[in-house]
Amino acid sequence: MGRSAAVLLRLWKRQPVHDSFSGRAFSSNAFAERRAKESKGCITVQIQVPFSLHNLAEGPPVESRTGKKELLAMYMDMLTIRRMEISADMLFKSQQVRGFCHLYDGQEAVAIGLKEAISKEDAVITAYRDHGIFLAKGGTPFEVFSELTGRVTGCAAGKGGSMHLYKRENNFFGGWGIVGTTSPLGAGLALALKYCKKNNVAVAIHGDGADNQGQVYEAKNMAALWDLPLILLIENNHFGMGTAEWRASKKASYFDRVSYLPGIKADGMDVFAVKEALLFCKEHCLAGKGPIVIECDTYRYHGHSMSDPGSTYRTWDEIKQIRQARDPIQFVKQIILKEGAATEEELATIDKQVKKDVEDALSKAREAPEPKEEALFTDMYKHDKKFVVYGCDRKQATSRLA
Repeated sequence: MGRSAAVLLRLWKRQPVHDSFSGRAFSSNAFAERRAKESKGCITVQIQVPFSLHNLAEGPPVESRTGKKELLAMYMDMLTIRRMEISADMLFKSQQVRGFCHLYDGQEAVAIGLKEAISKEDAVITAYRDHGIFLAKGGTPFEVFSELTGRVTGCAAGKGGSMHLYKRENNFFGGWGIVGTTSPLGAGLALALKYCKKNNVAVAIHGDGADNQGQVYEAKNMAALWDLPLILLIENNHFGMGTAEWRASKKASYFDRVSYLPGIKADGMDVFAVKEALLFCKEHCLAGKGPIVIECDTYRYHGHSMSDPGSTYRTWDEIKQIRQARDPIQFVKQIILKEGAATEEELATIDKQVKKDVEDALSKAREAPEPKEEALFTDMYKHDKKFVVYGCDRKQATSRLA
């Protein structure tokens, strides 16, 4: 096993937790409703890896209340992301996806923990590894496959591709291909929510590599200065492209990098840890305390992108070790079986149904129409007829090709 694998497994080794803040009162109506909903749950899940805190007197609860319905929903949602990414991998390798493609498998607990903690009205913006977050904000595999293959039925009408999934009606403001941009854009979304007196938060997501960007620090400063309801979520999958975080960063932790911002580090392979941490962060923001940072300790199974085999800077043995020890889907599956929420046979039936649903979505997307030629010259300006862009005008292009 390589050095990075040994470090990761040591960091992720499960430890008992003794402190408890589960009796702490929640102030807002949203959290009172959440606690009332939780009281109906009959299953208590212990958070097994302790939260690390920065500038906080107390942290999230160390146990999470759930029920059969939520457990099975989490399992299905994460399995759907996993199946969808396997199919996306096949699509790209068969040259049905052009451009870039960054897969999300391994990080499913972050997306679904986010889904369980926020509402449709909360704003979310993320980076280019956006497939799982898109589904968490109400997107569908059909919309993803349509966008990947350039169909009009895609979430961006087939013109955005893998890195630019978008769903404005659900307040998902897209995947962004420029590293580090989600923090200032997320601060802008949070400013808009505060200006309009909305009782919601903005979640800006980026990776460990992006957190070294200067614009990220500028956004943190402005958000703190203006007490914006902004959650800065770092998906620390330990490799910025092909470089381990300890090779690129003098300080290889991200929740405690800025002295004036509170932060939490959570086990990003445990959907319940992510859920509880984000609920805590949302309460913090809605109480008018300003922005907060959450670092989710996670891991990607594929390479950085489809051009990266993912095995030149880490070994296949490392990936196998992490999958066996920390897989987020298997983690939830074991809880389901332990609590008797479903049997092995029932879960096998769910697995088959999810696989069929994803395959059906892919087949439907393949049959959807491609954009017409005219679509190439739209969506560049708000009023297309007022501007002529050199090299992009249809008549100019047609005359040159004649």
